Amino acid sequence: MASPAKESSSAESEKTRSEPKMGESLIVKAYLIAYNVAQMVGWTFLMVKMVQHLIREKKATKLYGEVEPVLQIFQTAAVLEIVHSAVGVVKSNPVLTGFQVFSRVFLLWGVVWSVPQVQTSDFIVYFLMAWTITEIIRYSFYFFSLLGAVPYVLKWCRYTFFIVLYPIGVMGEVMTIYQALPHVKASGMYSLSLPNVYNISFSYYLYLWVVIVSYLPVFPQLYGHMLKQRKKIISNPPRPKQQ
Repeated sequence: MASPAKESSSAESEKTRSEPKMGESLIVKAYLIAYNVAQMVGWTFLMVKMVQHLIREKKATKLYGEVEPVLQIFQTAAVLEIVHSAVGVVKSNPVLTGFQVFSRVFLLWGVVWSVPQVQTSDFIVYFLMAWTITEIIRYSFYFFSLLGAVPYVLKWCRYTFFIVLYPIGVMGEVMTIYQALPHVKASGMYSLSLPNVYNISFSYYLYLWVVIVSYLPVFPQLYGHMLKQRKKIISNPPRPKQQ
């Protein structure tokens, strides 16, 4: 599932996820700071472009075309986070990170880019807004974590905004995939029929249905987990030091 919040890891791993693990290397830390700043700036730029477009056009029909290059660059660049966790640069689960990143990259390239007919859908705005706001907060959170001090207001935003953004993003993702189904079925896109030299068949249309159905059991579990994480973290705000 292309979760907009990416909040399914434990509280401890969330706290240390952006901190370098390899001997606290200054080079690694500098690289991670640069990566998170680049992503933060990229997603902020994306937000500015979206807001400007919506104000100017008063509709979302051409919004995706306006932001497509920027979105593709910065969302696809998140594949580096799989590498970061796999080689031990950051303390996060590489399998979980891979699932989270792949789900978004799949939606971006396997659905929206592959099926141009859905690019004018209003539902794209739902997950674009959810992703963008989430990523601005998330990369800001990681940046300040690397500096050693996360402002409480940023922590609050990170563990609160998902309450609204996650359902909105999921609805946008599911409906975008659903709208792509008839076009995928009609074109036979990415499908393999028998007979063939490999003696196997694959239906991309059915695969997309499996993806849609997978949201039903996964969404409530992740959402419930994130609510528990919020209660654990936000219920203990920092207290001023005693003089």
